Amino acid sequence: VEALDDALRAAWRDGSSRADALTSAKGTWRVELSRAGRGEDFLIWRFMPVVTQNLVADMAAHVGGKLGRALARESLQAAVVNPEGTVLAANSAFAQRATGNAASEMAGTDFVSYLASDDSERVFYAREGGKGTPVRLVHLPVADPDGIANTDPARTASLFLLIDNQHSVGDIRAGLPQIEALLSRLPLGLAMADRDGRFLFANAAFLRAAGHEDTIPPPYPADLVIKEDKGALVDAVRRYAQGQATAGDVAVRLRASPEEPVSLSLAGVRGLGDGAVLLSLKDSSEETRLKREIAQATKMQAVGQLAGGVAHDFNNVLTAIIGYCDLMLMRHTPGDSDYDDIQQIKANSNRAASLTRQLLAFSRQQTLRPQVLQLPDVVAEVSALLKRLIGERITLEVTHDRDLGFIRADPTQLEQVLLNLAVNARDAINDKLAASSGKGAAGVVKLMTRRVTAADVRAMKSEILPIGDYTALMVEDNGHGIKPNQIGKIFEPFFTTKEKGKGTGLGLSTVYGIVKQSGGFIFAESEVSKFTRFSIYLPVHHPDAAEIAQAAKPVAAEPK
Repeated sequence: VEALDDALRAAWRDGSSRADALTSAKGTWRVELSRAGRGEDFLIWRFMPVVTQNLVADMAAHVGGKLGRALARESLQAAVVNPEGTVLAANSAFAQRATGNAASEMAGTDFVSYLASDDSERVFYAREGGKGTPVRLVHLPVADPDGIANTDPARTASLFLLIDNQHSVGDIRAGLPQIEALLSRLPLGLAMADRDGRFLFANAAFLRAAGHEDTIPPPYPADLVIKEDKGALVDAVRRYAQGQATAGDVAVRLRASPEEPVSLSLAGVRGLGDGAVLLSLKDSSEETRLKREIAQATKMQAVGQLAGGVAHDFNNVLTAIIGYCDLMLMRHTPGDSDYDDIQQIKANSNRAASLTRQLLAFSRQQTLRPQVLQLPDVVAEVSALLKRLIGERITLEVTHDRDLGFIRADPTQLEQVLLNLAVNARDAINDKLAASSGKGAAGVVKLMTRRVTAADVRAMKSEILPIGDYTALMVEDNGHGIKPNQIGKIFEPFFTTKEKGKGTGLGLSTVYGIVKQSGGFIFAESEVSKFTRFSIYLPVHHPDAAEIAQAAKPVAAEPK
């Protein structure tokens, strides 16, 4: 609470502030505050989850859980040990060999007490004595990528794999099948390389985190990073392979995403004869996606504030121009030489005023007249107009779900949303047909309403859409689609993919503003040359009896 109070005071004083590492029952958060509004008279609070990776705890949970049981079925003994030599977790195969009871609780016991060695430095389980099968002890230091690198092997938590020793000590690949069995099952991004920097193995999570699309890793870890970072990575691999069983990390830039450096953790592996290195890479794709979404939302908010302020001021000027035009028209008759010029000034001013209304819609500052209504009623009201709008070459398909919830919105503005999306769909289809000389598939625009429950939203696992009940509207076309590098910009004011003079770039920004001002959410999906789909989610409104009666009446929209 103190940290929030300090951040609050600093934001009012300096215009912005932040508070890090705030803990709650639901995790750790970072809070950013910034002053906003035309007079900077209110604050915007942004709460962002802080995702940290505790590799030691994750490894212990996997070895002591389902993964450990799977390894035990392959006779692979595994234990995670802290720097004091205390067992944090072990699988049943280790418990069976160490104590004679697979169900023994190993956590909290002394790891070294279960082992012994003979004059030839062969390692045995203490309870089996010299008559037991010797085991190869593979030591993998576990580096926490979110912590400070610790180069002291005595202070580094470790994963120990115990493998029945049936091979010569110098054979590095003798224990690889068992190690691969472990690494392939872990959701953590892990790989192994030999002392020459060649990959011995890499699991799917590692390749995914590195942005490598193939299931087979490249020959060298250095092949995954940009040219400037290859030397540093090669040197680090050799250093950790030849030295003691230490752990550390190196900052590299991946070829798949060179704009942001990532931390690659390395740990020397002992017990496999020649030197080997364990590499760990965190899959940050979800975190990166969240950062992009937050940045996009912040940018849209800033553009909206600017657009709203400009629209208000410009609208005042236009109101004066239109007013003076009306006064001048009172003094000039249609036969006057200046009459047509004055009418042209007024007409252009009205068109400019229409653009300012669209900007106000985007910035969510226009006045809405919300009503309780059913979405199919709005679609029915405007469908005849939509058919004329899209033309005879394009088919309009309308489907409605059952048991749709009521929504509370301005019907006139919802019709504007449908018209704007239909115009975009028509243009996309016509462009595609023109490019194929009319030989492509017939154009289709689909309008669909869907009932979306809280369970459906939960299953979507969306970071943007809050869990709740929604009535959804989908508008889909089979036009030319939107390029991946453009889809993130389509809701920005004045952004258009149309030729110069054929689009204002305000159609989708108006849609965005109306949906957000109505308390809803809009998402766009597209695949080039195949389809584009806009999905609008409007929260279900639970009306009282009077509102239900009012909603049963025809939708009251302004005349077109």
